[in-house]
Amino acid sequence: MIDRIIEIANPARLSVRDSQLVIERTQTEQLSLPFTTPISEIAVLLLAHPQVTLSQAVLSRIAEAGGSVVTIDGKFLPASIQLPVQAHFLQTERFAKQMQLSLPTQKRLWQQIVRAKIRAQGELLKELRGTDGGLVAMAARVRSDDAGNLEAQAARRYWGQVFDDPKFRRGSEEPNQNRHLDYGYTVLRAAVARALCAAGLHPSIGLRHKNRYDAFCLAADVMEPFRPLIDRRVSQWIVDHDPAEPLSTTAKSWLIGATTSRYVFEREERSLFDILLRTANSLARCVTGESSEIAIPSLLEPCRESESRRKGPQSVRLQEQIETVG
Repeated sequence: MIDRIIEIANPARLSVRDSQLVIERTQTEQLSLPFTTPISEIAVLLLAHPQVTLSQAVLSRIAEAGGSVVTIDGKFLPASIQLPVQAHFLQTERFAKQMQLSLPTQKRLWQQIVRAKIRAQGELLKELRGTDGGLVAMAARVRSDDAGNLEAQAARRYWGQVFDDPKFRRGSEEPNQNRHLDYGYTVLRAAVARALCAAGLHPSIGLRHKNRYDAFCLAADVMEPFRPLIDRRVSQWIVDHDPAEPLSTTAKSWLIGATTSRYVFEREERSLFDILLRTANSLARCVTGESSEIAIPSLLEPCRESESRRKGPQSVRLQEQIETVG
């Protein structure tokens, strides 16, 4: 199966025909054939333009195929995410287990997530700067529920080094790589939420994130150790591009590549969706009491050959087709 992430960044009309998603440009001076792709291959559909119209059949068929639909606001943040409601045969039972999960277990699972996140950040710094900045050792000191708030301490060391800019601040309103990070994290969050649903977990029942207005708290939890995959892409992008430039189609395509690429995992090539599903399934086993450890990989190494191929068919070329036809 091909897991495609498709962004609609121009005025377009979407419909379904013969199990295909049909994308038609609504504002163009040149006549062109609609772009089509099998619905079964769509992992995430990103709606990033206010003048996109679509039928109920589009939403329904993508959900039936296990995909998600994300609407994006003007700041490249998710305004809404649609996910399939019946993605696992034990879904109801696992929802109940999530609600009953004890506080000590939640704290222990959060400890594992923070450790993995800090360790991945350190590994990325070593890859980019030749030193992990002491983060790998810090990861080993994380206690239950991250009682010492080492996640925040690690962030203060990390952000100034990952972009080789001590003045960089995550979350600022400056026209810089924060926009690239926000966009990449939006795509990653949708992919994580999809994996959680496939594992029979409810993405809104979080371990640490508890915002009553956030319907994807668990996705926000589980994506933490995978954020450095986006950070790596952004750091590579700004080497040859001004981060203050508008977020172009090419830039977004490059960022999406972090999610559509294949990685070396357990000495095999695997898609990130497959790896996320393994992590989600291991979390589900923790929720049901069958296990006590979440299977979270270290910083994933992209497969060089498949990475090169993905820049063509899966990411850049697909974006160019959509730019042309829808």
